[in-house]
Amino acid sequence: MKLRCLNPKLHLASLVLALLAAPAWCGPAFSVSPQFWEQPRTAAAVLAQPALRQAVSAWLGEADGRLVLHHGNGEEALLRAEELRGWLVALAVDAARIELAGDLPGSEEIRVELIARPSRGKK
Repeated sequence: MKLRCLNPKLHLASLVLALLAAPAWCGPAFSVSPQFWEQPRTAAAVLAQPALRQAVSAWLGEADGRLVLHHGNGEEALLRAEELRGWLVALAVDAARIELAGDLPGSEEIRVELIARPSRGKK
């Protein structure tokens, strides 16, 4: 069965609108292991965590970037994500550019994801 396009301009317009509706792109994601929480947390310990150092470094390179802290569903997972958010804010990450997302079912890790908006010059 062959489908015909009744109005090619309508399909092109739909494609353009779909691309404009999703201007954000997902960048790299970095995992903070459960072992991180087994040691006392200090600014030095947070900065020594490779995943956090890489995430913040990537975030600094994105003028409109946001960090999303993906965590598990439970109360302990939420508390860990909030504590990590607090540490990031204390280390000069803008609180308005950090989001929490409880979308990792059964996970003890926290995944830090960079969400960036491509600038008009980027492709």
